[in-house]
Amino acid sequence: MMKALVLVTALLLGGAPDPAAAQTYPSHPVTIIAPFPPGGPSDALARILSGPLQDALGQPIVIENVGGAGGTIGVGRAARAAPDGYTLLIGQWSTQVVNPVTYKLDFDIVNSFAPIALLADTPQLIIARKDLPASDVQGLIAWLKANPDQAHAATVGAAGGAQVAGMYFQKVTGTSFGFVPYRGGAPAMQDLMAGRVDLMFDQAANAITQVRAGTIKAFAVMAPERWHLAPDIPSIDESGVAGLHISYWHALFAPKGTPADIIAKINAAVVAALADPAVKERFAAQGQDIWPRQQQTPDALAAFYKSETEKWWPIIKAQGLHAE
Repeated sequence: MMKALVLVTALLLGGAPDPAAAQTYPSHPVTIIAPFPPGGPSDALARILSGPLQDALGQPIVIENVGGAGGTIGVGRAARAAPDGYTLLIGQWSTQVVNPVTYKLDFDIVNSFAPIALLADTPQLIIARKDLPASDVQGLIAWLKANPDQAHAATVGAAGGAQVAGMYFQKVTGTSFGFVPYRGGAPAMQDLMAGRVDLMFDQAANAITQVRAGTIKAFAVMAPERWHLAPDIPSIDESGVAGLHISYWHALFAPKGTPADIIAKINAAVVAALADPAVKERFAAQGQDIWPRQQQTPDALAAFYKSETEKWWPIIKAQGLHAE
């Protein structure tokens, strides 16, 4: 009975248990693919975790930034990697939920990865260049309606999560504006700060530092309540656009077929890292909320991911959004 239970659990995690593999793993450096350029939230989280993971696993952790096509290039590389635990992916809401609908991928994202652990969650902010002539969400809506199709919103990739959020906002508010795609959150933020684009629907983790510095302005957090790390920013519900809720979660994945014992070893290292006070402090400084301990298991990530695709895929498909 116990052996059968172990086998079923192993199959759910993406591979059969291999005690010998787990005992020798890892015997050389482990690569984490961050599917965006350096400087963005995915890259920052991977680098914060790399030190504790290296200490726990006893091998160097290499962060490989593979940007382009809204993260699909890096995700594809991870999907095609050998399922041996030496290539991992830090994925997020946009790459794992939005892109499979808006891009024509040459791999099945749902069946290409084994879940390891949920890492962090950060809400979406509605932000703008600091001199945009509006001071709140209702003022922004009025300005956009007075200037239809004149404003431009930065997005990370074409038809990615930021554009989904922007189009969702347009549908709910009756506004219209264009989108300008960037390879990652860092270059998009640079152009917003410089005033080359007008607004952005962005991860709080990518935006909060500049909001605090006053180089950009924030209109609302796209959540039902104010965010504890920025309580001065109104919620979207209190701003008169109730229900427009979006957050960006990050999680660690391995290629499907990675042995269950290796998945378990990596998960244990991740759980220990997320419990480290220094890691907690650095995540908070990045605007990232760590998931509760019970949500850090492979099974919890699998269930959560399934619920996210069931929620968002019909919404995204209904918008008819596709990358060119």
